[in-house]
Formats: sequence, C-alpha cells, structure tokens
Amino acid sequence: MKAVTPNNVLGVILGGGEGKRLFPLTKERAKPAVPIAGKYRLVDIPISNCINSHIRLVYVLTQFNSASLHRHIHESYSFDRFSRGFVEILAARQTTGGAHWYQGTADAVRQNLHYFLKEDYEYIVILSGDQLYRLDFGRVLQQHLETHADITVAAIPVKRHRASSLGILQVNEEKRIVRFVEKPKEDKTLDELKLGDPLLSQLRITSSEDHMLASMGIYVFNREILRKALDNDKPDFGKHVIPDAIRRRRVFAYIFQGYWEDVGTIKSFFEANLALCSSKPSFNLFDRNAPIYTHARFLPASKIMECQIRNAMIAEGCIIYKTQIENSILGVRSFISAECELRDTIIMGCDFYESQHQVFEDPAMGIPHMSIGRGCKIQRAIIDKNVHIGDSVLITDKTGCADFDGPNYHIRDGIVIIPKNGVIASGTRI
Repeated sequence: MKAVTPNNVLGVILGGGEGKRLFPLTKERAKPAVPIAGKYRLVDIPISNCINSHIRLVYVLTQFNSASLHRHIHESYSFDRFSRGFVEILAARQTTGGAHWYQGTADAVRQNLHYFLKEDYEYIVILSGDQLYRLDFGRVLQQHLETHADITVAAIPVKRHRASSLGILQVNEEKRIVRFVEKPKEDKTLDELKLGDPLLSQLRITSSEDHMLASMGIYVFNREILRKALDNDKPDFGKHVIPDAIRRRRVFAYIFQGYWEDVGTIKSFFEANLALCSSKPSFNLFDRNAPIYTHARFLPASKIMECQIRNAMIAEGCIIYKTQIENSILGVRSFISAECELRDTIIMGCDFYESQHQVFEDPAMGIPHMSIGRGCKIQRAIIDKNVHIGDSVLITDKTGCADFDGPNYHIRDGIVIIPKNGVIASGTRI
C-alpha cells in the first residue's frame, strides 16, 4: 500500500437527502448549511476535521437547496494558488448517463466516481455532513495502512439502549469486522453483538452496562476497492455496500472514544447545541489545536447592556438590552429588545443588518423589526435566521405535545421552531 500524503487522500462529505428529519430548518437550505453553535454551519465540522487532519482536497455531495451551502463554502474555504487544496460542491444533476436524484449514500458517490478516479487519489475518506465530532483522520489512515485494510470503518462504543437506532459492528481480536447489523432490535441479536470482556478491558470501559460498536458513518476506502464496491446498483453504504464487503474484503474498525453525536433530527440538533452552553461541554469549541473553521464575517463585538446571563453562547455582532438569558445560544447579528426572557432557546441570528429605511418601513407595513421584540418570553425554541418577532410574544415549552404545523411555526419533539424569515405578530401566544 502506498504511503499517505496530502495529495493522495480525498475527502468526500455526504450532504444527505432532503433532510426531512430536520424540517423546517431544511426548508430553504441543504442539511449541511444548517447553522450550529451560533456562528458555524454543520458542514464546517467535517471540513474542519479534514483540514486539521491535513486533508485539503474535499468534495461535498448535495442535491437539495444547495445555493446557500455553495455560497458559504465559496466564502469560507479558499486555498492559496500554490496549493492543490479545494473544497467544492458536486450537486446532483441530469447527465447523459442518468437523470435521477441520489438514491442513497453509495449512489451519491457512484454518480460522482469519475471525478474521484480521474486524479491520483489513493485513499478516499467518506464522511457524513450532519455529525458533531472532532477526529484526526491521520490516525484512521495510519491504522488503515498498518492492518493492510481494504476498508476501514470508524466506530464508537455505545450503550445498549442506543444500538437499535445505529448500525452495529462485531469485530474479532484484530478489530476486523466480521458482522454488521443495521439497527438491530431483537434482544438475541443485541446479546450476540455486545462487546466481550477482552475488548472492554482494552478500551477501559468499566461500566456494567452492555456496550456495542456503532458505525460512525465514516469510511476509508482504497481507490480500487471503492471502484469495485460500487460496480453495482446498491444504493447505501451502511445497508448494502459495507455488509457485502465484509464477506469478501479486509474490513477493519477504527475505534474512536471521543465525543460523537449525530445531529440529523430536531431533538438531537437542539440538545447538542444547548450542551455547548455548559461550563465543560463534551465537544470543546475552544481547542486551539483543532479549531472549527467558518466564514469570516468581520463583525463588531457584541453589545450587552443591563442583562442577566447564565450559561449562554453569544456570537459576534449582537445587540442585547435588559434581557434574561439562560442556557441559550444567540447567533450572529441577533437583536434582543428589553424585558425579554430566553431559556433553553437557540436564536440563529440574522444574515444582515436591516437598513435604517427598513427599520422604519417594517412597522409601517405591520411587520415587526427583524429582531426579538420587547417583553417576549421564549422557552425551548429554535428561532431561525432573519425572523421578525413582535412585542410580548409568548413561546412556551411544548414537551409532550404532538408534532404540529401552525401558522408561521412548527412543533417537533416538543420544540417550537420559527422558520427562516418568519413573522410572528405582537401578542402571539404559542
């Protein structure tokens, strides 16, 4: 096997499908473009992991609402002219070879395989675009070489109760994968897949609870193996390609024991964001050795006046006046009027500042200023970008309520979501 160099490793980020589980955040944008942690986009996580691992040749595969994602990547990731580095989008498109959407993760890579094989890439690292983690892919590639693997699958130990929603691996003493079961439900199957004492000891897992190895949806393929593995019409890596490869290829697990969270649903997205507000979050945004990169906006520092703030993240360019904030995230350019209370809430902020003309014109047209109005009380909510919320609006905790689509708002997993560019009139109660 050839040595790994910055010029022979390609990163491929799967942008996902329509993103129905993240609706309405994906109503007007691709899933990788969903804002996270106040100032980033979901796609910044895998791209930053690539850059920090010296992988600077990256494609992002997407097919739905890719305009804002394309703009973000163009504005954020520009390498100098003396480098081969790039981050480019490959969107699903009609060609003479086909006119259909990506049918799954494997099909997305298959439809773009000619781009990957025409260059001298020896190793292809395939990543998901909706996960929160920090991983040095250099270590994964090193193990890939040492084990003479055809395919390496990144895996993480999980407790039994999480196994039924993930793809579970079974490995031998060499960490070679001998079995893969997608979302196992039966107790008998779960018993067969649980980690044995030798591996638990090696991983220093002392809990008495059963643990299994879950696929992280991160794969390293040798160039020729990827070509052969996709020489068929199987649509998905987890359900089809990897289980088939286990029977005929050298497929190994790289066991990762850091923080990893799939943020593909409203609930998981909401909880992972708010977890960042704690004093010692599991995912550390302040790691100087592995920063998360994003678009440089050149905004002023946030202005905070007469506020009570506890456990919050506040991005740049905000103006907040006489407000109580607890366990909440305020995105770039957020404007919060006086006498508001925000708890367990994500304010995604704004893409731009309104002009003086708009500030005076909006109220004249019966539209609140693009901000959170005076005297609002908001709890357990996601306020998407560029939202206009009037005065004295009440949004309460909807835990226990069924999913619901109302006028200018949605409820998912007990969380109220005000979609992008939404308008909520003064006095509204949700």
